[in-house]
Amino acid sequence: MAGFSLTSRRVAATTLALYSATTATVVRAGSAAQPGQTVGLPVGDQLPIGLYFVNLSSFGTRSTQPRDSSTSVNLPTFAWATPWTIAGARLQFFFTQPIVAASSQGTAYQSGVGQQLLAAQLAWDLGGDVGVSYLFGGYLPIQTRFLTQSASLSHRFAVSYTGQGWNLTSNLLYGVFLDSRSPSGTLYPDYLNLDLTMTKKFGQWQIGAVAFGSTDLPTGVGSYRPQGQIAVGGLVGYNFGPVNLQAYLTHDVIERNYRGREVRGWLRAIVPLYRDKNEVEPGRTLVTRRQAE
Repeated sequence: MAGFSLTSRRVAATTLALYSATTATVVRAGSAAQPGQTVGLPVGDQLPIGLYFVNLSSFGTRSTQPRDSSTSVNLPTFAWATPWTIAGARLQFFFTQPIVAASSQGTAYQSGVGQQLLAAQLAWDLGGDVGVSYLFGGYLPIQTRFLTQSASLSHRFAVSYTGQGWNLTSNLLYGVFLDSRSPSGTLYPDYLNLDLTMTKKFGQWQIGAVAFGSTDLPTGVGSYRPQGQIAVGGLVGYNFGPVNLQAYLTHDVIERNYRGREVRGWLRAIVPLYRDKNEVEPGRTLVTRRQAE
């Protein structure tokens, strides 16, 4: 579902901001978009015309010392695939309201509402089961202290192949902060994320491999230690008819300045609230227009 990439959220920063409280180094933060949040979705393809509710919940534990640190992230999103086109591309809109809870090294959990994300996307059908999309959006500023506070812009560039039951997707996320520091001094670096998907449908089932990477871009601050990670995992999904479920498990194979590798479990539910009957027929899976056949 092309635009559900917008479910992004400054989640990595949640944990990282908590980590920073236990170190003497400069306060630092991570990607505004949660790395790995768009894997499993053919975000380069067009959505069937309609209104959808998508929720991605995840829980991860990072092997920090002396105790592990954990984050729980919930990303409820409304996606509207309009019947309108611009330059041959379908116009799609997204709204996300994240909710996050985090515990640093065994301390009590803190929870709060994250930055709202508003975004629009153009998705082109190139033919031959290939689609590309460009998404532009913004995270609104908030006052929740243990989460990202500064507003930022998000650019997403995706390409998907969805023929013969495959979902081969690459989604590059580029984030730019409007203010490089929060009122408390937290440094917000611009970032790049890359989410990768390779899955195959077998009847109602969807099975395959996923991977993602993230890296901070240069800040010009000598004391800042840029963060990054590469994670891999597996995904399984099942189409129950009107509701599509996906679950995937990922594990860091490389990490830089996160103070430990993370294992994270993810669960996504895709629920159609309204569908254009001319595009979506009974029994079609709600992942893409073509995969839904």
